[in-house]
Amino acid sequence: MPISTRLVHLPPCSLLLVPILVFSGASEQSNMSECQVLQPEGPILVAEGETLLLRCAVVGSCMDNMIKWVKVSTQDQQEIYNFKHGFFPGVTPMTQQLSEPLHCDYSIYIHNVTGEHAGTYHCVRFDDLELNEGTSVLVKGSRDLGPYLQIIQPQELVWVTTGDTISLNCTVLGDGPPGPIRWFRGTGLNREAIYNFEGISHPNVTAVRASSDDFSILLQGVSTEDAGTYYCVKFQRKYNKQFLSGQGTRLRVKAKSTSLQEAELDSEHAAVTFQTGLLSLLTPVVLGLKAVTLAALILALTVRFRSSRQEDFKTLGLAELS
Repeated sequence: MPISTRLVHLPPCSLLLVPILVFSGASEQSNMSECQVLQPEGPILVAEGETLLLRCAVVGSCMDNMIKWVKVSTQDQQEIYNFKHGFFPGVTPMTQQLSEPLHCDYSIYIHNVTGEHAGTYHCVRFDDLELNEGTSVLVKGSRDLGPYLQIIQPQELVWVTTGDTISLNCTVLGDGPPGPIRWFRGTGLNREAIYNFEGISHPNVTAVRASSDDFSILLQGVSTEDAGTYYCVKFQRKYNKQFLSGQGTRLRVKAKSTSLQEAELDSEHAAVTFQTGLLSLLTPVVLGLKAVTLAALILALTVRFRSSRQEDFKTLGLAELS
């Protein structure tokens, strides 16, 4: 039987359901194609026994629970975390550790790191057939006695208000190849150079340099445009290549209420206070005036009553004499 003949006998609701399902599926695919997954390339160095933070953010139309983490090493490829389902011991999402949720943030913690955690980690969508560049992770064991370089960014998340000055901390320990330390905001093609300790930097950014190992920076007059994830990165001068990266510090900026709004609130508060005070002041005055007026009225009525009685007595006396 032809398909068109069957459709003729379908209820009207079924006819409406077909295009709805088609368009909803197309819309979901469109949203997934519009989103972009961002993660730092690394490499990141972590010591055995420590906790590793792997950052991942989705820009655009992010779909809940449609992201997973995949680890690739020389031996195999394995899924280490899935935001949709599954149980993954030793791995937790960063959002579980925060009092306020981060929209479109799919960063994860790997606890109690061992040498087996070395490899490249990819934050990908379920429908991605190809892996991105990923974040390279190096693990330093307790038996590794050779010199090594460590970049420490202790602040994972910082909240500030517009106009504030904030310090983004970075400590570089150990030996490494000759080359500068630089600060960047964002990753991939969206990465923006923020500060270069041997070059040009943003005008509102200055170095702290409390010690030779301190590569912290100060952001002055923070605005909402300064929000993002900041990375302290070591470069290798010989190849002009990124050598090692910190785990990043995410900066969230809250807009401060304008002075006009504050002035309006102050004026409204002052008006209410004035009205309340004026009412409390006039109440006893009005009550007092009412009491005085009432007393005067009673006195006038009494005088009027007495004078009326006296006139009545006089009239009565004249009548008797006549």
